[in-house]
Amino acid sequence: MTSQMTASGGVRSAGSFTTPRARRRYFIVLGILLVLSVGSAVGLLVWDNPMPVGSTGFWRIAQLRATNVTVIALVAVAQAVATVSFQTITNNRIITPSIMGFESLYRLVQTGTVYLFGVAGIVAIQGVGQFAIQVVIMVGLAVALYGWLLSGRYGNLQIMLLVGIVIGGGLGAIATFMQRLLTPSEFDVLAARLFGNVSNADPSYLPLAIPLVVAASALLWLRSRRLNLMALGSDSARSLGVDHRRELFIVLFLVAVLMATSTALVGPMTFLGFLVATLAYQFADTHDHRLIFPVAVLTAFTILGGAYFVMKNLFYAQGMVSILIELVGGTVFLIVILRKGRL
Repeated sequence: MTSQMTASGGVRSAGSFTTPRARRRYFIVLGILLVLSVGSAVGLLVWDNPMPVGSTGFWRIAQLRATNVTVIALVAVAQAVATVSFQTITNNRIITPSIMGFESLYRLVQTGTVYLFGVAGIVAIQGVGQFAIQVVIMVGLAVALYGWLLSGRYGNLQIMLLVGIVIGGGLGAIATFMQRLLTPSEFDVLAARLFGNVSNADPSYLPLAIPLVVAASALLWLRSRRLNLMALGSDSARSLGVDHRRELFIVLFLVAVLMATSTALVGPMTFLGFLVATLAYQFADTHDHRLIFPVAVLTAFTILGGAYFVMKNLFYAQGMVSILIELVGGTVFLIVILRKGRL
């Protein structure tokens, strides 16, 4: 990506593609991903539908399945946009927003509820109000962490990431301790909630989850030009007129909203964001976030929809897609680490 100063002192992109061939390649890749995404959605809606095609019963079943497709789309958008944005502002394509402890907090809430209230606690934390409380707690803790560690004379992003890792590890340790004190039946019920599971999402969550994901993603997409400058580093961004610390806080807040919503909706998806972002950079072959975001979202939907289809129809695992994604994503993570030779 190249940029140049405007007469008003701002910055505008001088071109997202280096050659016409790169432009053609991008749109071919985008078209292929779009076809795969539509194919995944259609397959999830109509595959193994016992009713005759076009009948009233067929459409009723398809409508019920549409809820899961909507959940997959929300998670795909949230994970893809959040991870790409997070890696940009941290200037690191290895780490993901999960490093900030969202998933550990989710595990602690779920485990603590079962530990204190038994299996009935799982029912107690369901509903729109409880979902909203989980999102608010996650975002609130993230904002408190950002405000504390990014302000002051010695505040910096690296310390914030390290503290996030420590807090996540501490929350995970507390959750593990409580899990050891559960009865086998309680732990069995809890274990199903600790996997990333599309079936965890209640349809009643969607009226709140959809606006949160759409609004946060749209705001990050509208800040694509600033993200392009943030990717150049803090010194370069400041020299081009960007208030780096303010922009950093805004992006981290929007990332926290996306990650908190996704985690509270379906549970942990540790390697999904990393896998999607890594593939999106390769597919898009550009540094312009306006072009990377659509590729990342379509890639995420294709992967998540495909994993859900395989787990549900081949292994009858009722949408526990994190098992397959963790396997593939973890393998890709190790490959990237071994190729780079460093974090």
